[in-house]
Amino acid sequence: MSFVYFRHSDTFFFPTASISRNQSTSTSLNMLTVHQFPCLSDNYGFLIHDEVTGQTAAIDTPCGKTYKEELEKKGWKLTHILNTHHHHDHVGGNDELKKTGDNVKVYGPVDEKDKIPGLDTAVGGGDCFEFGPLKASVMDVGGHTHGHIAYHFDSEKKVFCGDALFALGCGKMFEGTPAQFWKTLQGLRELPDETEVYCAHEYTASNAKFAVSIEPSNADLMKRFEVIKEQRARGEPTVPTQIGLEKLTNPFLRVDISEEIRKNVGVTAGDSGADAFAKVRRAKDTFRG
Repeated sequence: MSFVYFRHSDTFFFPTASISRNQSTSTSLNMLTVHQFPCLSDNYGFLIHDEVTGQTAAIDTPCGKTYKEELEKKGWKLTHILNTHHHHDHVGGNDELKKTGDNVKVYGPVDEKDKIPGLDTAVGGGDCFEFGPLKASVMDVGGHTHGHIAYHFDSEKKVFCGDALFALGCGKMFEGTPAQFWKTLQGLRELPDETEVYCAHEYTASNAKFAVSIEPSNADLMKRFEVIKEQRARGEPTVPTQIGLEKLTNPFLRVDISEEIRKNVGVTAGDSGADAFAKVRRAKDTFRG
């Protein structure tokens, strides 16, 4: 499913196709097909497939069994595993899935290389590698974990960011620092507006409740909130999102832009951008809306 928004006369247009929470969906642009499916309790699994070479990569591996079932449905042979960070719900299926082929290569973050099962190639921010005829660029998106990375396919306008950025949110700061995480979010915000963001969890409804609590005057956010409630009531995924939409509505990308957010989380004139981010993150961590 392609999650596309157009802003015209303050109106958003969203996809209307009904997609069940228990169904999977595939989207393609140019040569890369993305197959998305629910995994574990609230994870999304992603398989990306290059139509030219037949190469197929798993973006993280929450559950080996589910991934094998989806590979069989699609008739694809796994060639790569691209891990974003070391948490078990992102690497738990590595060993099982690596056994499905003769030469499945596991890529993962260099700063977490000792925590990625079956790792073959450690990569970090600024590295690039080929996936079929496409170039995958590695982004340093640390903060949720210290060594977290994302995989950016610029030609396809897609980024797979794990738990660094969510629809209307970002990951909890388990290992990183506010300065590190704020730098990450600024870097993601600089991607082209049309870039599709494939994040790893369906947290959007709860993220939206927090977002509207600290920026209720944001008309774009309020419109999006209504759409999200309708989507989730129908069992539809809210992922992928887009960078442009997140810039308009995600409080973690707006803390240096929105005076309303800054006031509501207690940002002061002397606070740095990282300080301001930390106050939004702390407010979200204690939010019980």
